[in-house]
Amino acid sequence: MQSIVVGIDGGGTKTRALLADERGERLAEAIGAGSAVKPQDIERSAGIIAGVVRDALEIGERVEARPRVLVVGVAGVGRDTERQALWESLVAQRVADEVVVQTDLAVAIDDAFGDGPGVLLIAGTGSSAFGRGPTGVTARCGGWGPVIGDEGGGAWIGRRALSVVAASSDGREPETALTGAVLTATEVSETPELIRWAAGATPAMFATLAPIVMSVADAGDLRANSIVTLAVEELALHVRALARELFTDERASIPVAFTGGLLRKGSSFRKRLEQRMKSAVPGAHIHAEEIDPARGAVRGALRHLAELTA
Repeated sequence: MQSIVVGIDGGGTKTRALLADERGERLAEAIGAGSAVKPQDIERSAGIIAGVVRDALEIGERVEARPRVLVVGVAGVGRDTERQALWESLVAQRVADEVVVQTDLAVAIDDAFGDGPGVLLIAGTGSSAFGRGPTGVTARCGGWGPVIGDEGGGAWIGRRALSVVAASSDGREPETALTGAVLTATEVSETPELIRWAAGATPAMFATLAPIVMSVADAGDLRANSIVTLAVEELALHVRALARELFTDERASIPVAFTGGLLRKGSSFRKRLEQRMKSAVPGAHIHAEEIDPARGAVRGALRHLAELTA
């Protein structure tokens, strides 16, 4: 009987599963809620991932089949403790014969560069970068989470937009078009009501404000533009730090790839980052192709399958 594998890309906003056969041919795709791992809520992430796997099997008309290998690339498993806990939970749910848990960065860099060198920057709800040098040495930058890190990511941008709106309401800053745009997006009528909204907001909810900030900035608002400029700078610093650590300095020839909801090809935000990279990391050669972390997870699953059947 033909073996099937599943690759998972789990972020803060959504979880995407790709079902493929043993030749790598895509059979189905399913999307669910965000499954980024929080130390105190491993079971929630595992439940979402298991549900998306089942959805992919149903869409691919393989309900009775069991994947031979499941490779999960998910945010929040940079530490062994969380990675092991998620693996144990998924194994207990019998979602596949073999389960491999990796970071979201690991599966994305697999799709971007295969086994070769390069730096991958992810900017979605959060932000982080992962790189592999010419000698095979790897390093990570950022990814410290929504409370103390994720600079330049969607949630970080959303929080800063709220701060600007609050300061403008106080008169500490000039009026900004962000005020009306943010009130509309959060569905509140008065600025003080943002306190309650923010108190109950998840990182994914804060990140929903990022496209609003981009739109207002594109329309010419100075304060929105300053937030975007700072976000671009923070993300460029992620790449420069890894360029110096893995490639000696930022002027070396460095393959660079972008992925994540904020860095969609053709977006004004990505264009601004690409422009900033010309001076921040002069040696960068940016990949034009879209990066698909779930596809990278499938590639990893196929390699694992080959090892099992060798």
